[in-house]
Parts: sequence; structure tokens; C-alpha cells
Amino acid sequence: MVTGSREQEFGQPGAMGGPQGPRQRQQELPLRILVPTQFVGAIIGKEGLTIKNITKQTQSKIDIHRKENAGATEKAITIHSSKEGCSQACRMILEIMEKEANDTKIVEEVPLKILAHNSLVGRLIGKEGRNLKKIEQDTGTKITISALQDLTVYNQERTISVRGGVEECCKAEGEIMKKLREAHENDVASVNQTNMMAGLNLSALGIFSSGMSVLPPASGLRGSLSTPANYSPLLGPSIMGGLYGVPSSGALSLQQAGGEQEVVYLFIPTPAVGALIGKKGQHIKELAHFAGASIKIAAPESPDEPERMVIITGPPEAQFKAQGRIYGKLKEENFFTAKEEVKLEAHIKVPSTAAGRVIGKGGKTVNELQNLTSAEVIVPRDQTPDENDDVFVKIIGHFFASQTAQRKIREIVQQVKQQERKHQQMQQTPSEQSN
Repeated sequence: MVTGSREQEFGQPGAMGGPQGPRQRQQELPLRILVPTQFVGAIIGKEGLTIKNITKQTQSKIDIHRKENAGATEKAITIHSSKEGCSQACRMILEIMEKEANDTKIVEEVPLKILAHNSLVGRLIGKEGRNLKKIEQDTGTKITISALQDLTVYNQERTISVRGGVEECCKAEGEIMKKLREAHENDVASVNQTNMMAGLNLSALGIFSSGMSVLPPASGLRGSLSTPANYSPLLGPSIMGGLYGVPSSGALSLQQAGGEQEVVYLFIPTPAVGALIGKKGQHIKELAHFAGASIKIAAPESPDEPERMVIITGPPEAQFKAQGRIYGKLKEENFFTAKEEVKLEAHIKVPSTAAGRVIGKGGKTVNELQNLTSAEVIVPRDQTPDENDDVFVKIIGHFFASQTAQRKIREIVQQVKQQERKHQQMQQTPSEQSN
């Protein structure tokens, strides 16, 4: 979300439900629209009467970002309210703009332009663009979305332009925001479910709707980390023998980051390896430093291997940051189209004694896991355990789905380990008593 000075803020105290409003509003997705700069004065009205009337009627808080992006032909307006309040405010603003356009003849058409964080847009579009096509058909509008290439380090929002009459645009707004809110709520729920968010600054990740700023904090994860002005956070390490990567002792001590070390094997398209590594390994070094993880890219088993394995070692928070940035980098570099969700395959090891628990009786647990997370979870039954008596679990899905599945599986493993320890202690107790 655009930040900075705001010349105008209008709103009703307790508009979101009394004194608890601000706390409740934190998880909700506001409606953000772009309006032509020449119409801002009419929207505000003489002495602010027009916008005050809108906020009163719709029980909303409206921020008009007049001072931001000086000289820009369009200004952003953020509307905080219930979904009905947002839609009503949007309609009133559209009607004002249509009247101004008719009166002044400055422009023939004023499209509705909705701003949405890039992380939500794929789910709005839907597979092969089906969601968007259905909204167009149901509302009689024409909808276009700004290109990925228009995104910058400082702005991760896409512009959804809706063309049609006021009534049609209002219908489309309701359907578009319904999809965006669903995606946002799923992301927030997934974050809460991961149970690993302590101390994690989502805004530093820059790939989620709940974290609009994309620049990492100047202090880094632990200690100082200088951040050059042109630093891109959706980056990714150096060539070392058969592996590309950063040794676990480099960049940032994993011991400093704290937490139990986890290993995740993430598979990315082979053509994406160069982009992830970056010139002279700079991207992957910065990524490893920022996340506090060891990141290595395994050598291909054959020259025509379609995917390469990225080995990430670090505590849960480091895993979250590193994997999140890799997903973001692949999207940023257009290895997935604007209409595609970034879905990757990840492998994690679990003790063979816990594999059955992950599957559950008759596959019940793994089915529930897939329903909960929206990720595909596969526990191959014919695996031979490795030297540590571990087997692989495969997880396929978009970032939050994969993260949630990884957390849930590791919780199951911890429960199995605790039960095994209790069982061992109970077996030892009688023998100790007999002595």
C-alpha cells in the first residue's frame, strides 16, 4: 500500500464497529481505487462537505492521497468500511466522476480502477482467466489488469480497470472485491496457522497482501544489514563445486537466528536458476543473508533436467522468508504467467515412524491436511528409509498452502517424537524401580 503524507482523511469514529474498530480493521482488506487528479476536488467538495457526506452515509473512513506522487494524473483513494460500505462509497464516487466528466467534457469515459496487491491478482484472474471472464460476462463490463512489468520494488499493486456504465462497474466491483477478500483472508488464515510468526515482519517480505512495503528493514534479521537504495528484495548465491549456494556459516549465523534447523528441498524450473543466482551470485547471497538461511542449488542429474532442487536449511522463520522470496522471484521474472499461480513442489523429510501418522487411518489425516491447506500432499508408500530412517513427503502448492502444510506435518512429527519419548520413559521407570 502506498505510504506517505496524506492531505485528506475523512471518517466516522467507530465506523468499523465502535471502540474495537481499529483492531478489527487490521485484518480487513480496504477498497483502493485510482481516480483522475482533476476529479479529486469534486469528490472532496466545498469545505470537504461532499466527502464528509459520503463517509457519513457509508459509515466509512476514506483516505484521499493527494500529496503522494506529485504531478501524477491519478490519485489513490483508500476506503475502510464493511464490504457494503466500501461498495456504496465506490458508487457515490463513480457517480460524482461521471457527472464531472459529463459537465466538463474533459473525458468521455471514466473507468473504475481498483488497486490490488500482486499476490492476490492471480487468484482473482483464476485458472486460464476463468474468474475474470465470468465477472465480465455476469456484469457486462470489460476488465483489464496492468502488466507485471509495471511493478516496482516500491509498488507491488496492480491496477484492475473496469469499463462500463456506473451500474455495471459497481456490480463488477462487488465481484472483484469478493475474490480479493477471499484470497486475502486465506493468506491471513494461513499465516496464523503457520504458528511461526514470532518476530517476523511481513512487510519486509513484500509478496503478501498483508505486507505492502517490499523493502527489508535496515536492521536486517539480526544485527546490521545495509540496504542500498536500488536493492530488490525479491532476489536471490555463489558457485561452489557442484552446488550453488551460501555456506551455513556465511552471511548470517544460523545459530544467531535461533530455532531448530529444518531442511526443505524446493524444486524450481531449470531456466529460473540463473535469475535466482544473479550476477556473480549476488542475488542468492542477498537472499540467504536476509532470510538467515543456507541456500544451495543442487547440480542437475542430467543436462535436460526440467527442474532443479534448491536446498534450504534454517529455522522456521528463515524457511518462511527464503521460500517466500523464491516464489516472488519466479513470479517477478515471469517464469509463471500473470494468469498462473506460482505452485512449486517441496520435499521434507520425516521419520519413517511418523509417515503413517501423516497419512492417517485410511488416508484420513493426509486428506484433511490437503483440504485445510489447499496443497497437494503425497507420502509415497514404497519408499525405502534413508540411513537416518527418514522418508520424503512431497508438498505441491502456492506459497501459503505449502507453508501451512509444512508446518502441520512438522507438528505431527513433533507429536510422534514426544509420544515416543514418553513411551521410552515409561519403559525405563519399572526397571529403575526394580533396581
